[in-house]
Amino acid sequence: MSRQIYPLLIAQFLSAFADNAILFTVIALVMQSSDLASWYVPALQSSFLLAFVLLAPWVGGFADHHAKSRVLIIANLIKASGAGLLLLHIEPLLAYGIVGMGAAIYSPAKYGILPELVEHNFLVKANSWIEGSTILAILLGMVIGARVADYSTTAALAMTIALFLVSALVTLRLPSRDIPQKAATSKLQILEFARQIGQFFDTPRSRFAILGGSLFWAAAATLRVILVAWAPLVLALKNATDIAQLTLFLAVGIIAGSALVPRIIPLEHLRRARIPAYLMAICIVVLSLLDQLWPARFTLFFIGMMGGMFIVPINAALQELGQLSIGSGSAVALQGFFQNLAMLAAVGGYTYAASQQVDPIAAMLGLGVLVFVATFAVALKLPEQESTNNLS
Repeated sequence: MSRQIYPLLIAQFLSAFADNAILFTVIALVMQSSDLASWYVPALQSSFLLAFVLLAPWVGGFADHHAKSRVLIIANLIKASGAGLLLLHIEPLLAYGIVGMGAAIYSPAKYGILPELVEHNFLVKANSWIEGSTILAILLGMVIGARVADYSTTAALAMTIALFLVSALVTLRLPSRDIPQKAATSKLQILEFARQIGQFFDTPRSRFAILGGSLFWAAAATLRVILVAWAPLVLALKNATDIAQLTLFLAVGIIAGSALVPRIIPLEHLRRARIPAYLMAICIVVLSLLDQLWPARFTLFFIGMMGGMFIVPINAALQELGQLSIGSGSAVALQGFFQNLAMLAAVGGYTYAASQQVDPIAAMLGLGVLVFVATFAVALKLPEQESTNNLS
């Protein structure tokens, strides 16, 4: 494993920590205010996701045509500016949307740089490290961010701004590899993006990588916002810290799954990833039927473990397939477009359901059933095994 990956791991850890500290700071603001309706938290999540969908035709090419390390720095500065607007009490839907813009730019460069740093044989392992460090950052970010926010939202936002800036500084340690290319017009970029969609959906493996990743993140985003309503109702949890500690078990599970999966699901056996996805769906259904804290925690841990085993090989396959075809950054941006469109649709659907007073228990049960059915649909026609010489 190349030592060049270590600055990326540190920078990604700090940035992901700050991302989740901001989220739970905003959740704390909502829970502390009696004026904000139950749909406001999923609406905030939707404003974040909208940036990924709208910027998708541009961010992949931007990452592929510039030094990805410099793109990561720019993205962190945009995130810091969004956190600054929250600190200045600008409308949270707008400010959190700007944080989403930074995240949309960050994602293709973060994953797209991995094939430049490690060889094929270490790509799944590198993804496992990235996912593991990211989930550890999520774990600590949400717990520490929620605790600080329950004490002072101003202090929590100041902390996140500092973390984004430190992450940008650490990124300077990554190699800078510019790829000079004439900038395309917006119309040409959109047409090229449409062409890339057609090209990438042409094979079962790349189609599964795109749709499988979309399914995972749509389920994860929806489950997270459902928990904000479900936990106070069913488990009597009352503040952002309690919600964060519950979600911690989901995050630890993803770390465990990410660590286990390189030995179980190599790129040549990508179809195996559907099995943990089915188990994840079943566990979401089980969670909807629980009303005790510790059984809920253990079930969330297993949901996370199955989710980690599902998403890590999908990400590795996507990066390699992208590097062999449309460019790794463009492939990640393409994945980002579909997964965030799926997340936006799923969270938007739950936002509407919450505004219509749909019970969060019923919403969670429905989510589990939908994940099971969707897994079956996206895994259709995926070959059982494929040679490493024919990954595309």
